[in-house]
Amino acid sequence: MFTGIIQAKGTLAQMIRQGEEALLTVSTDLPLDDIKIGDSIAVNGACLTVTQKKTKGFSADVSAETLAKTNLGLLKTGDSVNLEKALRLTDFLGGHLVLGHVDGLGRIVEKTVRAKSVLFTFEVPDQLMKYIVEKGSIAVDGISLTVNRCVRNQFHVNMIPHTAQGTTLGLKRVSEPVNIETDIIGKHIEKLMMNNRGGNSHVDWKLLAEHGFLR
Repeated sequence: MFTGIIQAKGTLAQMIRQGEEALLTVSTDLPLDDIKIGDSIAVNGACLTVTQKKTKGFSADVSAETLAKTNLGLLKTGDSVNLEKALRLTDFLGGHLVLGHVDGLGRIVEKTVRAKSVLFTFEVPDQLMKYIVEKGSIAVDGISLTVNRCVRNQFHVNMIPHTAQGTTLGLKRVSEPVNIETDIIGKHIEKLMMNNRGGNSHVDWKLLAEHGFLR
């Protein structure tokens, strides 16, 4: 589990295809002294398991599912990636709870640089848009962001210069793909509500309203 607060950027050193899967190697100045083989690191928001440690970097296997769902398979040698080590119980939760399980790809449709911020508009598939709400949280390439506004299958965010400079989003251009992970809470509520239609759950609209989940 992660928080969506990017700790460092890395550089793709190598991507070796192994059938439908791949071995990814990242070079980075991110301190890895506390990382062991088998620990998790989010790369552009996708949770990967460290299989090798380098002097300055690491390698990880990338499954066929991850390559299909994320932009990792589109990376080229030298491309920058966002990195975050797994959350520890003693860490500050500065962003929101991010699983590192990317739901799918979105794309940048508009980018406006202002003096104090960068405004992004992202477009996502319809099946993901239902989980995105105004003033809710979302992870874009592993970055925890607040949704300002939703219009059809697009949402808007406002990124401060610190985040833009410390992540890959500040470098990306319009039309480039980004990894999207929606808030896990919405997906759980949807599953509970679907189960309730078959009489297998005690969760309903009345219960959600009584406990402040609905207005």
